[in-house]
Amino acid sequence: MVRSRYLAIALSFSLGLSAASLAVRSAAQATETEPDGQKLFTASCGFCHSKGGRKSGKGPKLANSPRSDAFIVERIKKGKQGRMPAFARTFNDEKVMAILAYIRSLDEPAQ
Repeated sequence: MVRSRYLAIALSFSLGLSAASLAVRSAAQATETEPDGQKLFTASCGFCHSKGGRKSGKGPKLANSPRSDAFIVERIKKGKQGRMPAFARTFNDEKVMAILAYIRSLDEPAQ
């Protein structure tokens, strides 16, 4: 579900809607070519955002973040000087949206 959720978030982001307001495709509908936000997050963000973003560490807790989707996307792309590297050259928009979808999934109940 996390892998396919970024499509709904990308659409909501471009339309100015919240990610939570959209119906999300099921995992069975996900394609093999979609980037896996959890794997991208784990490989690039997990060192600072502990427990997969569920706890604060060197970076803040991301689960249930009050920050907007636009803020999170900008932070991923541009980073924060002295705190977080910029990933605009590392991740294309599709991968950034997959990471955003993973972050937003952290506030869902564990399955």
